[in-house]
Parts: sequence; structure tokens; C-alpha cells
Amino acid sequence: MPPARTRDEAVASERQFDVVIVGAGPAGMTAALYTGRAMLKTVVLERGEPGGELLNTEYLDDVIGFPKILGRDLAEKFASHAQQFGAEFQQFVNVQSVKKLEDGSFETRTDVGDVYHSPVVIATAGGTPLKLGIPGEFEYAGRGVSYCAICDANFFKQQTIVVVGGGDAACEEADYLTRFASKVYLVHRRDSFRASAVVQKHVFENPKIEVVFNTVAEEVLGQPGVGMTGLRVRHVLTGEQKTMDVTGLFVFIGFRPNTGIIDGHFTHDEMGYVKTDDAMMTSIPGLFAAGDLRSQLTRQVTTACGDATTAAIAADKYITGLREAGNGASTATRASEAVESAHVRAGGYA
Repeated sequence: MPPARTRDEAVASERQFDVVIVGAGPAGMTAALYTGRAMLKTVVLERGEPGGELLNTEYLDDVIGFPKILGRDLAEKFASHAQQFGAEFQQFVNVQSVKKLEDGSFETRTDVGDVYHSPVVIATAGGTPLKLGIPGEFEYAGRGVSYCAICDANFFKQQTIVVVGGGDAACEEADYLTRFASKVYLVHRRDSFRASAVVQKHVFENPKIEVVFNTVAEEVLGQPGVGMTGLRVRHVLTGEQKTMDVTGLFVFIGFRPNTGIIDGHFTHDEMGYVKTDDAMMTSIPGLFAAGDLRSQLTRQVTTACGDATTAAIAADKYITGLREAGNGASTATRASEAVESAHVRAGGYA
């Protein structure tokens, strides 16, 4: 991976690409691989290092071909592979807006002043961890409250901590945290987990994890200059309140999709996730979405890669449709023909 430009080194510029990809997680890097293979001039804009949630995952055992691989190692393999086909990566830049212009193209602006013009944007920006929204959570963020086990586990060696959540992420991270903490409470508001069976098995067989069902967190307790000292919880059936003597709280209750950068109306579900058609195109022609940003049944590395593969191939067909429509056609006509091209059955899309 080439060194990223720092903010001081970055020179504001306007550049033309065939495809701008927002986000360099598994979806973004897979999309870059396929657009690069299609000889489309591609740039990937990433606010940190390439990898997305892979960087917050110790290891994976559900990626075909890799029975067990570190998240960071897989991220490096993805990035290296994508770059083999010419995709340009810009790291440590925040995309501020993606706007569709009157001529049908997109203008993507970053916080370092760069402007990228392209007929296609593939949004793979993922999501931001959801907060509990309880008193003390904000005050003790970084001083006991965390949303990333890989990042912060080392600060809680031989301490008693609590994890809140009931999905795969909460269960996996609770299991991981027992490598550092002396005891981990796993608090869930329902009477059963929604995590996969194999993940639940690891939780119930781990002697350092105590599961607390039908319970919600109500307040993070602490002292200024000291940090978090406890968590007040409430049993949802009995209403009984108690204080858990813990010095750390890890929250894994889901993500909010990062769609704020997209200007204009687009179709989304009740949670704000972007709705797409079978070609991964949004309700805005030329704007594709893939990965955790998209409304779908499940969010895994493999599903993100599948989304991105479809989006990239459809994007190639969309661009081909624009070119075949010709410069003399109206913007509406070119867009219509390009959308049709992106969905042709000959390319595998209905």
C-alpha cells in the first residue's frame, strides 16, 4: 500500500475518474478489484486504513478458502489484490458529499479539498456503531466505555467488564474479551441471543462469561479523573434495578448506515439502510451501494463481497450504456439507456 497523503501534503485538485468508490472495507476493495479488471479508472476514498470492520476483527473463520485468518491480514490481501488492477487508494480522507450534477455525473468532495468527477459512484461506507443513549455513556467514552474490543481490550486486563448486545458481534467480542478481563458479563434485553448457534456455543461454554438476559443498561456510573466505576441495569420483566461493579462497558447493538454524505433523495428502509435493485443500483441512477450500507438480510464479509461484485459489473455496463447513448442524447435518455444496460440479462442481472 503506498503511503497516504497527510492533510498538509494534500493539494486540492479536481480529477476525473470512471468510478469513485467511497469506503475501503471488503465491499469497497472488491468493487475496486472488478472495476480495475474492467479497465475503468478507479479511485477508492477511505477515511482510515483499508479494511473497514476487518481491522476491528481479531480473526475470521467464515471466509471461504481461509479456515482461520486475522482480520488485518485479510484486509492487506484484499488491498494488495485490488491494486494489482490499477485502483488508486486515497487514505485518511473524509468524503464530505456525493452530489449528482445536472449533466448526470457525480461530484465527490473530500475534507482535504479534492473534488472527484465520475459517471458512477459506488458507496460502501458501512456504518457507525449505535450508542445506548444512556446517562454517562458520552461522559465516559474512552474512559471505560468502548465500541471496539480489538482496539481497547488491552486496557482491561484482569478487570470485570460488561458487554451489551445479543447478536454475533456482541457474543464474539465477549468471548474475545475474556482473554484479557477476569470476568465478562454479557447483558441482553431479550431472553435469548440472535447470534448464530456456533457463536452462542462459545459463549455458553466460556467459564469467564456470565449471561444476563432480560436486562437493559440504564446509566454508566463513574468518577471524574477515575473513569467508569459501574453500570446501573434494570430487569425488563420485574423492573428490579441493580448496580454492576464493572470498570468497562463494550457496546455492540448494531450500526447506523453512513448515508449522510449522499445529497438528494434515495430510497431506504426504516433503519436508514439504502435500498437497491438487483444490480445494486440505488434509486439515483449511477449511484450503487454495496456491503453494510445496503438494506439486506445479513451483513458478512462474503455478502459484502458479493454485493460489490454485482455493483462493479453493473457499473461497468452502466458506463458502457452512457457511452453508447452518445453525447448527442439528452441526459435523461442517456441515463435511461445506461440503467437498462446495467440490468441486461446477458450480464446476469434481472
